[in-house]
Amino acid sequence: MLSVFTARPIVELRQRDKSKIESILAYDDRLIVGLNSGSLRIYRINQVPEARESQNGTTKPDKPASRPSSSSAPKPVDLLREVEKFSPRAIEQLAIIKVANVLISLSNYHISIHDLHSYELQEQLPKTKNATTFAVTSNIVKDSATGIPEIISRLGVAVKRRLLLWSWHESELEPDVVEITLAESIRTLTWASATKIICGMNSGYVIVDVLSEEVEDIVGPGPIGGASSAQGGRFGGVSSASMGYMGLGGYMPKPLATKLADGEMLLTKDINSLFITSEGKPMNKRQVPWQIAPDSIGYSYPYILALQAPSKGALEIRNPETLSLLQTIALPNASQLHLPPPNVSLAHAGKGFHVASDRCIWRMMSTDYDSQVDELVEKKLYDEAISILNMLEDALLHNKAERLRETKIQKAQVLFDQRKYRDAIDIFLAEDVQAPPERVIRLYPRAIAGDLSIIEDKQSESDTNNEEGSEGVNGDAASIGKGGQDTVGSPKPAGVHKLLKDHHKAHSDTSSVRSFMGLDGGDGSDTTSIKTKPAEDRPLEGKDLEKAAVELNAFLVDARNRMKRWIDAETGKLIPQEKNKIDQNGEVSSEPSFESFLVSPVSDADKDREQKLRDTAKLIDTTLFRSNMLVRPQLVGALFRIPNFCDPDVVNDKLLENRRYNDLVDFFHGKKLHRPALELLKKFGMAEEEDEKSPTLHGPQRTVGYLQNLPPEMIDLILEFAEWPLRANPDLGMEVFLADTENAETLPRDKVVNFLQGIDMKLAVKYLEHIIHELNDLTPEFHNLLVSEYLNQLKARQDRESEDWKEGMEKLILFMRSSKQYALYRVFSNIPKDDPDFYEALVVVFSNMGQHKQALEIYVFKLQDFEKAEEYCNHVHLQSSSDAPPQQHGQDSTSGSDDTQPSIYHTLLSLYLKPPPPHSPNWPPALDLLSKHGSRLSASSTLSLIPATLPVAELESYFRGRIRAANSTVNESRIVAGLRKTEVVSAQSGLLLGDGMPGGKGGRNRGVFVPEERVCGVCHKRLGGSVLSVLPDNEVVHYGCLNRGGRSTGSRGMDSLRSGSWRR
Repeated sequence: MLSVFTARPIVELRQRDKSKIESILAYDDRLIVGLNSGSLRIYRINQVPEARESQNGTTKPDKPASRPSSSSAPKPVDLLREVEKFSPRAIEQLAIIKVANVLISLSNYHISIHDLHSYELQEQLPKTKNATTFAVTSNIVKDSATGIPEIISRLGVAVKRRLLLWSWHESELEPDVVEITLAESIRTLTWASATKIICGMNSGYVIVDVLSEEVEDIVGPGPIGGASSAQGGRFGGVSSASMGYMGLGGYMPKPLATKLADGEMLLTKDINSLFITSEGKPMNKRQVPWQIAPDSIGYSYPYILALQAPSKGALEIRNPETLSLLQTIALPNASQLHLPPPNVSLAHAGKGFHVASDRCIWRMMSTDYDSQVDELVEKKLYDEAISILNMLEDALLHNKAERLRETKIQKAQVLFDQRKYRDAIDIFLAEDVQAPPERVIRLYPRAIAGDLSIIEDKQSESDTNNEEGSEGVNGDAASIGKGGQDTVGSPKPAGVHKLLKDHHKAHSDTSSVRSFMGLDGGDGSDTTSIKTKPAEDRPLEGKDLEKAAVELNAFLVDARNRMKRWIDAETGKLIPQEKNKIDQNGEVSSEPSFESFLVSPVSDADKDREQKLRDTAKLIDTTLFRSNMLVRPQLVGALFRIPNFCDPDVVNDKLLENRRYNDLVDFFHGKKLHRPALELLKKFGMAEEEDEKSPTLHGPQRTVGYLQNLPPEMIDLILEFAEWPLRANPDLGMEVFLADTENAETLPRDKVVNFLQGIDMKLAVKYLEHIIHELNDLTPEFHNLLVSEYLNQLKARQDRESEDWKEGMEKLILFMRSSKQYALYRVFSNIPKDDPDFYEALVVVFSNMGQHKQALEIYVFKLQDFEKAEEYCNHVHLQSSSDAPPQQHGQDSTSGSDDTQPSIYHTLLSLYLKPPPPHSPNWPPALDLLSKHGSRLSASSTLSLIPATLPVAELESYFRGRIRAANSTVNESRIVAGLRKTEVVSAQSGLLLGDGMPGGKGGRNRGVFVPEERVCGVCHKRLGGSVLSVLPDNEVVHYGCLNRGGRSTGSRGMDSLRSGSWRR
């Protein structure tokens, strides 16, 4: 059993001493013993070295404690004094009120008050005749009037049905005595708080408020609360209390009560128990499974104590949360249980207490709390260990948080071995646990955990122990079933030791605790552990493995999300800790969260931390991949489409084994392993037949989509794997370079053009058209290359009469007209000069070079297309007109004699009338040009070109046009002059008469009324008889404020003062 306390006898009456111990009292280093003879003995308790006490701890707790064997050992106590005539009768009960320096005793059915140092009788309380028991308490209470804290001590005495109460304020006894009469005789008294006391009676319990004198029954389920309940006792029958009959000498069990921690109290009567609050309200907790009705109960932090009847001579120690029996100490004929007052015993400094029989007193010393927890963990009682760790203060344990976390992890591993995967993972995921992923993953077989798994080792170890098979199981059950045994369970297979330190494969917490409570007679049986054995030894496979993997996924996803706070999934770099120092609640939580990922500690170096975290992240993601492949293969792609740390070798082998090539491509893309991905796509894309498992990989479609997502920095890889899609499907392959995406638009265009030229020049032309027309690329090299390719294609073709060739020529001409980036002389040298099909292109080149006469000569003499020649002149004229300053417009029609540079029409007219040899003059188009555009020609130069032999009648349309142009100019000037006069009249009328002003207020003849109370709009002083100035909006200001009027923001008139000085 667990060794919680060790019993050490400190006082033993000699054989010749006929006295018996009736009562004891321990405080500080004093031990006061009351004897049946009425004598009082005062002992001093000596401090025994820890080495001596630890030796006592080796005594088997289920054996009677005895005195030290060595005669040279120091005495545990020294007898300081014996007061023989302290009382004429046996001293039944002792207590002290230290602040008042008094000793209170119950003897001869009276309460007596003695001096604490001299032990002389100060007063015998006369009202306490026939007293049966008493209880004292001391508390710090704030005064209701002043708010100053003071120590108030109270004494409660039970005299049959009456409850008598005395109080000490500081050290002064109050003369007033409070008397409260109850329904029946009081058997026990226990203080619940500073102002409330619990009275135990045969019929039940009541709680009494000593200030208001209110009495309230404690009502709860079962026989203790006194409420009518169908359930009766703990076993569904009638309790022993209800069976007693005083007239026939029946035994009525004593109602017991003790104060626990956190304002709880425990009431016990016979084998029934009830937990209540300090206010007397029942709590929803099950009863303590007493096997034998305790004779006395108490509380020593943090355990419940129960002393059995002297005939049994045993002290039971129980966990107040699980109520399980942890230790039974044999103390022959022990009848009294003395604990320090509640305000001392609840503190860890007062964890010692005393037990006494009529001849001996034992001092009970607690073993080290760390040792207690280690012993529980070693015996696989994880629930007990967790409960005790939660109850104990942090200062009492070494690294409490880490020990609690480790214990919970071990418990979860046991649950996992019992196939309780959901419960185990819930513990692993708990906020205060967050188990290291490595320790959880290694619980799984190699199909999920890889080389980290211990399942195979465990199975091989268990195979070697087959000879011990059933014998070991039965041995475990037998040993667990005995409550007095120290060892719970037998050693497990050695394979589990590889999991963590010395963590053994264990039974479930529930079965171990119930079996451990063999003396309790609980419902736990040995068959529980026997039934779970086959489940633990069965290999983890099939549906069990799938169920476990589903639960593992939840753990890995949570661990993955927590890992994001520490390491960047994109770069694999450690995130600066400053960002994680303080969480959303303002609590510092960086170090525990970081260490929770690792099994072993790491150094403080950032590189070491980063590498450890990266390895852990790799383990998490790789295991998540394996688990998904086992139970949910459809989720693998979702994992690959986000940044991850999966092991490429594991993923590659696993996906190839299962022929999940699409997921493999996604994985390679996510890990930026683009070459293997493209090689895989090329392999399946160029295959003659599509793969049944991955039909979408057949053809260039998937490769084109992959290449479109690559960044421009990988242009060499893009061009390398773009060749086969271009050859297989040029239109689809060109989408790599023509797609409306940022990657396609930012590719190095010179490399793309050179690459496409090596495959097919048509593809290069298509790409050049895209970047020039749609992306507005102004690079001269690209423009020159496109023009040259247009020309080369047109010159190489023989079907010049086809529509396709004509469309190509039109495209060339349009591009040559719109682009200004290509080299004109290079293009001019490439155009055939004597080929009529290229005359139009040659005209465009001459036009861009500014050689309009050569262009017109082609139209007039080679093409003899006079309409196109006229259109060409119109185009040049409009272009020159848009480039000329506005004031120069129209001068050609009014002062043609002053022109120094002939117009484009004059050039065309000279080609018509004075052509170079061997051409002759062409009068019809010349006269038509004069009739349409004569006003745009200089009169002198035009008439000089016309020969004298031409009849004047032929020039009628020319002169008519000239005259109309001149008249239009004169009329236009007259209209402008008239409009300006109208504008002047309108401005003068507004200035003089105020026409158009709002309200008719305007002009210089307006009048303004200035009363005495009117103030200046600028300085806000009264105007009075000062020199004034009236603004256009009729606002009046001082003349001196006129220049400052612009500072005002409320007057539009003052804002405009700065525009002129006429207003003065």
